[in-house]
Amino acid sequence: MKDGKLLLSELMQGIYDKRLKDIYVDEHLVEGQKKRYGKAIERYEEIFGGGQIEIYSTPGRSEVGGNHTDHQYGRVLATSINLDAIAVVGFNEENCIRILSEGYEMITVDLSDLSIQEEEKETTAALIRGVAAGLDKLSFATKQGFNAYVTSNVLIGAGLSSSAAFEVLVGTIISGLFHEMRIDPVEIAKVAQYAENEYFGKPCGLMDQTACSVGGLIGIDFKDPKSPVVSKVSVDFDSYHYSLCIVDTKGSHSDLTDDYAQIPAEMKAAAACFGKQTLREVDRNEFMKQISKVREKTGDRAVLRSLHFFAENDRAAAEAKALSEGRFEDFLKLIKESGASSFQFLQNVYTNKNVQEQGVSVGLAVSESILGENGVSRVHGGGFAGTIQAFVKNSFVEEYKEVLDSVFGEGSCHVLKVRPYGGIQVF
Repeated sequence: MKDGKLLLSELMQGIYDKRLKDIYVDEHLVEGQKKRYGKAIERYEEIFGGGQIEIYSTPGRSEVGGNHTDHQYGRVLATSINLDAIAVVGFNEENCIRILSEGYEMITVDLSDLSIQEEEKETTAALIRGVAAGLDKLSFATKQGFNAYVTSNVLIGAGLSSSAAFEVLVGTIISGLFHEMRIDPVEIAKVAQYAENEYFGKPCGLMDQTACSVGGLIGIDFKDPKSPVVSKVSVDFDSYHYSLCIVDTKGSHSDLTDDYAQIPAEMKAAAACFGKQTLREVDRNEFMKQISKVREKTGDRAVLRSLHFFAENDRAAAEAKALSEGRFEDFLKLIKESGASSFQFLQNVYTNKNVQEQGVSVGLAVSESILGENGVSRVHGGGFAGTIQAFVKNSFVEEYKEVLDSVFGEGSCHVLKVRPYGGIQVF
């Protein structure tokens, strides 16, 4: 730990500029990050007083391949990005965790009782308590109370996993403060999922937490969901002169719960035709032979979504392989195929409840019409509303951003970098 005023002084002197460039992958962001970190330290001191502090960071994530495959125990390709949640942290003399996130009220969690609190369901307190409880069960106890001031620039509702970033941040803080950062990032991800499932009360897969915790571009195989296989994929998009763009189409996620829920439900219904729980357990050739039977039992959309899964599951692995072997053009071709499959077969680009609201469709159509040989685009994340993803040549990024911002509003297109780190102690 370091005295907060000393750390702030060293930060502003530029002592940590190299560290910040390493984390945020863009030297043009360093000055802005210094101001952001400095303001966070000052806010911590205002709220909790001065003293010894540490600073932690956890990134948001972007799904690169494997659209709606994780809940069928399939493969995904995901990356951490250079948007993150940071926490200024110091010990307190009470047996509690106190966290104040910018723009929200203070949350206090008593460490003497880490059991599920029904009245906390669907609250941030439930996530904090759940992470502490999950790590405690793994013999990684929160040994004393701590205070944290958290600020995040991970876009909420844009499919970049702001909630997963927060959960993993809490786990990373506990790992750093009490266990010398020895807790495996995948274990932190599992605990974060446990907190969201059991304490918060929301079913979710493990992709978001794993991508935020492990960092970099990773392939994840959920064939055994209790022990997912995580593989690092080495790639430098800058070396290919491409940027990752995320475009917020500003669509509302309200009233879309049924749309999201129907995708895994229909896939599982198709799997049940073969006596299986998920499509990953179903033989693709056998499925093709029995399509008429599946149509009869589940309807046509379930068949189409299942066909998407089989192809997308293979595609996620092929994307990782193409990048590992330096076949970037093949990777881009696979990304385009993924987008087409989501649009045509998975059918998660707009909701049938309101066919006049198709922001994602418009974003994809505009992207395709202007990109040409300059990049590819696809639906990003859950779909129906929200964001699209595009890999765009650096020489065309400004033009792409200008056009998409003109369609969806200034600041809708975000140009991101692949961050090489997951949850870390920064200072």
